[in-house]
Amino acid sequence: MGKKLALNVFYNICIFVCVVLAYWGFEYTRYEFILGAVFIGTVFIILKIRLIKEVRNIQKKP
Repeated sequence: MGKKLALNVFYNICIFVCVVLAYWGFEYTRYEFILGAVFIGTVFIILKIRLIKEVRNIQKKP
């Protein structure tokens, strides 16, 4: 379970970095950075949702 917690923290950090990068790209009109940040951020959000579902299933088992 410790590995899953560390993975969750890593996903949160990556999502935060993607949000900051997208904001920076918007501020300096660098649309390629915005596109990359949105794409990578979406991938990390999907991975985070899968991790949350996996943890919930582990906790439901007696």
